[in-house]
Amino acid sequence: MPTMVDQPLNSPMTWQADTLLENDGLVEIDATCRSELLALAKELAANPLPTEALDPTDFELPACRALAARVRDYLDGGMGFAIIDGLPLDDIDVDTAKQLYWILMSIVGRPVAQKWDGTMVYDVTDTKKTALAGNGVRSSNTNGGQGYHTDNAFNLAPDFVALMCLQPAMEGGTSGLVSFETVYNLLLKNHPDKIARLYEPFYFDRQREHAPDGNLTSYKPVLTYDGRVLSVNFSPRLVRQGYDVEGIDMDDDTRAALAALSETTEEAGLGKSFAFKRGQIQIVNNRQLGHRRTAYTDWPDDDRKRHLVRIWLRRDGRPFYLG
Repeated sequence: MPTMVDQPLNSPMTWQADTLLENDGLVEIDATCRSELLALAKELAANPLPTEALDPTDFELPACRALAARVRDYLDGGMGFAIIDGLPLDDIDVDTAKQLYWILMSIVGRPVAQKWDGTMVYDVTDTKKTALAGNGVRSSNTNGGQGYHTDNAFNLAPDFVALMCLQPAMEGGTSGLVSFETVYNLLLKNHPDKIARLYEPFYFDRQREHAPDGNLTSYKPVLTYDGRVLSVNFSPRLVRQGYDVEGIDMDDDTRAALAALSETTEEAGLGKSFAFKRGQIQIVNNRQLGHRRTAYTDWPDDDRKRHLVRIWLRRDGRPFYLG
């Protein structure tokens, strides 16, 4: 079995911004699905359970299942992302919204832990902290900008990453997606001598998401290929922090390979950008697409601060953080 891709990739996920139509990936919550969700909200209110205990097999939801099937088609065989639009947030409270979101995502895939402590529903807000090497602060809990990356690159990456928007920022926080297949094709063309290093291990800062006696870093490749799919584990910030935590200087080959991949993701015309709207859910194939957000400014009122809710999904396997 080949261990590296040496020919250009070509699939529905090999896209760039100008090859996508404006509404590619958009999945509207129609009237029937909306009615199912509102009826489900009433049922949940009458039968309280913790969010993580809710099982979608306990509810029929035919319209919502059809919506989830469309989403899964986009994620697995389409452009690699979907935007669900129209969650009825004005008719439900925040806790109920999280429960409806959990059930919808549980139909798409299996929710898994996002932290070593088992957290499965993760609030993305600005905690006013700063993400530094080894301090455990995730960039998702700051208002700073991000480069293109995959979630949990330093551990067992989820197959899909979902974000529900409860409240957008006052300014900024623009989301971005990029196809790593397109990026890889450009590396083959412009930086073929840098590719082999990306299939070799790099140090990653584990952000203190491990047992108390665990290693502060992991050591794994950015690129892996199983003979069918090129998978990416990429976070340039966590790689740089990983080398800082280890007290190791990157050699020239390591630094050049990381720079080639980072700079290629930023080439003009590659990435798709969009502004999150209240009531939208973004779902991304976390193995084949990169995602990011720009820096943002919150509203002065605490009850209007930017608030997203993240759920990680795997196709199969156990729900534990370490897999």
